Amino acid sequence: MADFYDSLGLTPAVNANGKMTALGGSRLSEETIETMGAAARAHVVMDDLMVAAGRELAAAAGTEDACPTTGAASGVAIAVAALVAGTDVARIEALPDAGDRPCEVILPKGHAVHFGAPLTQMIALGGGRAVEAGSANKVRAAHLAGAITDRTVALMYVQSHHAVQKGMVSLAETVAVGREHGIPVIVDAAAEEDLRRWPATGADLVVYSGGKAIGGPASGFICGSSELIAACRAQYAGIGRPMKVGKETVAGLVQAVRTYGRAATTSEGERQRTRMHALAAWLGALPGIEARVVQDEAGRQIFRTELTVHPEAAGRDAVSLAAELVAGTPGIHLRDHHASSGRLAVDPRPLSDAEEEILVRRLTELLPARD
Repeated sequence: MADFYDSLGLTPAVNANGKMTALGGSRLSEETIETMGAAARAHVVMDDLMVAAGRELAAAAGTEDACPTTGAASGVAIAVAALVAGTDVARIEALPDAGDRPCEVILPKGHAVHFGAPLTQMIALGGGRAVEAGSANKVRAAHLAGAITDRTVALMYVQSHHAVQKGMVSLAETVAVGREHGIPVIVDAAAEEDLRRWPATGADLVVYSGGKAIGGPASGFICGSSELIAACRAQYAGIGRPMKVGKETVAGLVQAVRTYGRAATTSEGERQRTRMHALAAWLGALPGIEARVVQDEAGRQIFRTELTVHPEAAGRDAVSLAAELVAGTPGIHLRDHHASSGRLAVDPRPLSDAEEEILVRRLTELLPARD
């Protein structure tokens, strides 16, 4: 595949950032690649494939039904549209104009995140209007309840490292408010690992990414009750049309979920932790680098090597070091969410052993030991 990138004048990147959309998502397993190739060689009735794939995805999530999507972002838009328009063809074709229908989607202010695009824009594409409750660092159940009006169509909860982690209302409290007021709850759990955990909270619709924790192609799915998922599928005759998912992607998503279901997530987390401790020992010996192993801030079983860059000893700050790594050949992309505060991180999930050696070698060249 490097030959294909070469033909476009591109050099494959070394991804130590994570399963990021900007870096192509996941590295697919050979099994998933073969399944996608097999699907590409035959035709299928797409409506039948969507229903059959949905049954299997639902079984993995422990829900009645599921609907494949092109990703978690489209999943949010389609989930909102399903609650605004249902299966009413006229309303579906009128979206994103909700007309006189309830369309307000209430979410904690600290969950109105930007994940590469604003979450509130995805809500708007589905015909919704985002209503942010509380403050950026403090949202209580009372804030959600107080924002409910006769125009409210859903409550939304974002389970993500992008969201504010302190001072937020819990999902259990959000579901309780929804139940009390008869308002469905949508959970954006795009990159979460345990597919059964989030539907089991009582949320009505849960949105996952297929290209993040699951390790599939750029894809996703919505899971929930049969009635609501039927409404989700109906949106492919409306705003879902430009978000339609191809047969190869559906096949790759299903195969990735099958493979993922066989994997032991906990043991993989322990392997990551061991690997990152070894890497931290190597990199912590470099001038100006303080290295330690940290767990994902949203509580997932992901362990990374965090590098605190001390500019005087390293000869540059974290932002500059990250830029130098990207500018090399091949470009090396560290996790730079906190670069402005002097911290970078190495995510082991997309990083092969050979690429880890490239990373160590490049950093050793940039930060040579001093006599």
